[in-house]
Amino acid sequence: MSVGSFVFMLHSHLPFYRKAGMWPFGEESVYECMAESYVPLLNAIGDLYDEGIPAKLTIGITPILAEQLADPHLNQGFDKYLQDRIEAAQKDEARYTPRGDHDPDRLHLARYYLNWFQSIRRDYHERWNRDIIGGFRKYQDLGAIEITTSAATHCFSPLLETDSSLYGQYKTGVESHKRHFGRAPKGFWLPECAYRPEEKNRAGIEKWLHDLGLEYFFTESFVIKGGQNAELRRVFGPYGTLEYIPTAPRPETGLDVFEGYWLKDYPVAVLGRHETAGYQVWSADHGYPGDGNYREFHKKDDRSGLHYWKLTSKTTDLGDKQLYNPEAAMTRMRENSDHYVGQIQQLLTENLKATGKPGLVMVSFDTELFGHWWFEGINWIKEVIRKMRTYTAVTMQTADEYLKAFPPSKAIELPQSSWGSGGHWQVWLNNDTEWMWPIIHECEHTMEDLAKQPHRNGLIERATKQAARELLLIESSDWPFLVTTGQAKEYAVQRFSGHVERFRELCDMIRSGNVVEGKLKSYEDIDNCFPDISMDNFKITEEQLNPTLSRK
Repeated sequence: MSVGSFVFMLHSHLPFYRKAGMWPFGEESVYECMAESYVPLLNAIGDLYDEGIPAKLTIGITPILAEQLADPHLNQGFDKYLQDRIEAAQKDEARYTPRGDHDPDRLHLARYYLNWFQSIRRDYHERWNRDIIGGFRKYQDLGAIEITTSAATHCFSPLLETDSSLYGQYKTGVESHKRHFGRAPKGFWLPECAYRPEEKNRAGIEKWLHDLGLEYFFTESFVIKGGQNAELRRVFGPYGTLEYIPTAPRPETGLDVFEGYWLKDYPVAVLGRHETAGYQVWSADHGYPGDGNYREFHKKDDRSGLHYWKLTSKTTDLGDKQLYNPEAAMTRMRENSDHYVGQIQQLLTENLKATGKPGLVMVSFDTELFGHWWFEGINWIKEVIRKMRTYTAVTMQTADEYLKAFPPSKAIELPQSSWGSGGHWQVWLNNDTEWMWPIIHECEHTMEDLAKQPHRNGLIERATKQAARELLLIESSDWPFLVTTGQAKEYAVQRFSGHVERFRELCDMIRSGNVVEGKLKSYEDIDNCFPDISMDNFKITEEQLNPTLSRK
């Protein structure tokens, strides 16, 4: 007898980095995640499937990430990145031999990385045919994983001013998903878990999900349970750490996250992340990735750029870090996977004893945490899935499988919320970012007017479609997020302002009827996402705008 269901959700997203710099912010971020997260994750899913174990992961791939992973320019750049990493490891191997600096420990690590990068390149070419999207689609079609979608460029939905922009983000995202994965998505990742209920004359966000055939989304536990949100999410990488700003707790609801719920006004389901199960990974102080045996992300060799050090401890300065030991790290990874599998079994067993019915534990994490920030993380996922299947009475399911097996029996209302500090929106709307939102709103209204214009062919149509792409990129939640976290502020402002400038210039050309083809072509070459974008995506009817219509 199953003690309950375990839904493991991975949210995969990167900003649009194509032809927008290389390092520390730009295309190299895509290449690092391809090498350390996406290809290894595909390998793990494939290895498990070959063992007779369908991974049953729910993998969200944002449309703007899918566009980049399928892009020929970025795939060519990834080949070069891998070759550069292999050559760097080869030079270090020569450097640390007895004829060089003669450092046996670093020689071992240089050879480890040489073999690792050669293996990633071999798998990328031979196993996945330089087609990461195709690899995920393969295992989707085999029933091993479910792939969910998101807003086109990961907009912060509640702060968009027009429903036409919100609909445009969601519809473009759904259409991109269909093009890449060959089927309509059922699940949706609300960017930043940001939700807005019905207010004044505007429908709640779930209305637009329902209109597009989307069936469920995810949220944080406190959004369903009430109370004070725990500050569990750790911000990894070079972007700094967000300050925790406590807010007044919401009233307790008496609900829990051991089941899914319908939204009150539309037949859209919501699943809440289990706080305790998430804590084991997200917690900066107590999560597995903070173990001293694991690889240190921030310290690199000053010549090769390879990671030769381990975390050592949370208080150890970078200059005092000890050398990384891959074998010791794998031993600790297996111990951590044992602990996690036992914890999930315990949580579900206790719930079964308390309620008399099998429940749900759903966890959701950024895919890039595993492999990229936590180097050993993909192996940990693989071990967790294997042990969950082999040693427990837990049923591992995709989100869609769970909701089909256990349809919600209760309908609830959700408050304004996000994963951000305090559970509100101040990470994206604050003193440092408030100047961005009037600009975004101005561009939204301009696009709404453009979408109402009669259909025109030729350069005007091309310019209008490119303006739509620029609007979507303007609306990315990544720019205010990176401004708030500080260390990528200049880059984020530059990217935001660049898309605004291109949008306004395109609109001026459209209004004048004089489109400069050379300039248009240069914009199409840089910001080439969503090639099939339609202005119909930004049109909504009066019936759609009425929140009292089209409900269940």
